[in-house]
Amino acid sequence: MRGPAGTILVDTPPELRLQAIACNLRAVDAVLFTHTHADHLMGLDDLRRYNDLMGKEIPIYGDASTLEDIRRVFRYVFIETQAGGGKPRLQLFEVKSPMELCGLTIEAFYVLHGNLPVLAYRFYDPQTQRSVAYVTDVSHIPPEAMEKLYHLDLLIIDAVRYEPHPTHFGLWQTLEVIEQLQPKQALLTHLSHRFDHATLCAETPEHVNPAYDGQVICLE
Repeated sequence: MRGPAGTILVDTPPELRLQAIACNLRAVDAVLFTHTHADHLMGLDDLRRYNDLMGKEIPIYGDASTLEDIRRVFRYVFIETQAGGGKPRLQLFEVKSPMELCGLTIEAFYVLHGNLPVLAYRFYDPQTQRSVAYVTDVSHIPPEAMEKLYHLDLLIIDAVRYEPHPTHFGLWQTLEVIEQLQPKQALLTHLSHRFDHATLCAETPEHVNPAYDGQVICLE
């Protein structure tokens, strides 16, 4: 997510380095975490290159349990170690809602990933008056979270396969939520190999499309 005053990364997946090179991602000014399952966390060490490029520590935001997991899984980052080899230089902050970051107003709120509460985010750019929400790894959106997801220019939302899944929306559930929320655009994410891109495009409404690696959406 690129705001008026910097670039925010949401999660650090294991393939972060490859994706960053492919997308020519030159700066990361902050990272927001949704939760700490391996597919959302295990690329964190690759942030150290951005310390070198930008000459500063990177602020990391998550809830208390997420920050505890990061300190545990990446313990070497937060203790004194021998010189050489390099490690990320990170500052950990408990996420607050709303908060201002990189020129954006950000709201954080919980959805359910099975029985696990995970954070979803809504981004608002006061310059363009555009709103984007990112809702990954979700099988249920509580009413109080649904209220945060109306009047969006873009909704990015989970759809792991056609049929329902114990911890993710299936496609038809996702489309029902999109129909209720009525965003101007919606992108489907966390897609599995069970989908074919062209087929899925033909099966969804015109304003709903599967996301793909390297995709850039400009909402100016």
